[in-house]
Amino acid sequence: MKDTFRHQGKRQHLVEILKEKGITDKKVLTAINKIPRHFFMDSSFEDHAYQDKAFPIAADQTISQPYTVAFQSELLEVEKGDEILEIGTGSGYQTAVLCELGAKVYSIERQQELYKKTKLFLSKLGYRPKYLTFGDGYKGLPLYKPFDKAIVTAGAPYVPNPLLAQLKIGGRLVIPVGTDSQVMTLFIRKSAKEFEKKEFGEFRFVPLLEDKN
Repeated sequence: MKDTFRHQGKRQHLVEILKEKGITDKKVLTAINKIPRHFFMDSSFEDHAYQDKAFPIAADQTISQPYTVAFQSELLEVEKGDEILEIGTGSGYQTAVLCELGAKVYSIERQQELYKKTKLFLSKLGYRPKYLTFGDGYKGLPLYKPFDKAIVTAGAPYVPNPLLAQLKIGGRLVIPVGTDSQVMTLFIRKSAKEFEKKEFGEFRFVPLLEDKN
């Protein structure tokens, strides 16, 4: 697979679209400008890679819309060295953005087929998440807690308590909550028992499934 000047030009155009839609975090825009999104998609969708749309990938999942990836990444306020829990590795595109931002990423994927494929693929591209596993995202990763930040890349019908519990004080969880459509929600941990909650409008995600296959 090649990353040509044409692809780079399309990426630059995508970044301009994201700016117009209100994304202001320069580090996030730089990461999106750098990562060849067409590598993360079936070659038959290559021409669509730099449109601001979600597209199907393996196991009935999707690669998120670039705006959604940028929006969630911006809400996380990623600092270099942050330990970030990602629920839903998927295609690995959001994982790559977090790695590009300098985060240490701990990612869980519950589709066996996707997990194996993405694990190989990310290392081929040179992205090295700290830990990538196959499992149930609702449980988080208690072994590696506490995390500076956490991000959920699928629609959760409710907020799983373990994800809140595994945040550091001051930590942030970005999660789309709802069934048919989701409200992008940010939780900031203020103390052992207190969380600040903010909501940021409706998005659409594939559902976050509980059982491992």
